[in-house]
Amino acid sequence: QVQLVESGGGLVQAGGSLRLSCAASGRTFSAYAMGWFRQAPGKEREFVAAISWSSSTKSYADSVKGRCTISRDNAKNTVYLQMNSLKPEDTAVYTCGAAPRVSRVIDEYDYWGQGTQVTVSS
Repeated sequence: QVQLVESGGGLVQAGGSLRLSCAASGRTFSAYAMGWFRQAPGKEREFVAAISWSSSTKSYADSVKGRCTISRDNAKNTVYLQMNSLKPEDTAVYTCGAAPRVSRVIDEYDYWGQGTQVTVSS
């Protein structure tokens, strides 16, 4: 089992920044690739970014590429999502997940957190 707890969400104006954190406990965090997904009201959950266990591989959705950076600190069992130049369309619940490998596919993730709300005002 891996338990994941997100934090760092909040209300921010368009153009602002937020850094989301996902703290893991339980089984070996460093054995998993980690991903961030988001779900806006009335929409399906969508991929945002993912990072391999070694941080050597990173993947981003086109919608956030150049504005978001995913990173991890295996010593702290934490993965981060730095989001800059936020737009109202970034408003969503952001959830982190753990998977055997870097993936954009929801079904490939074994563990999920509860999510943190990000609201971007115009």
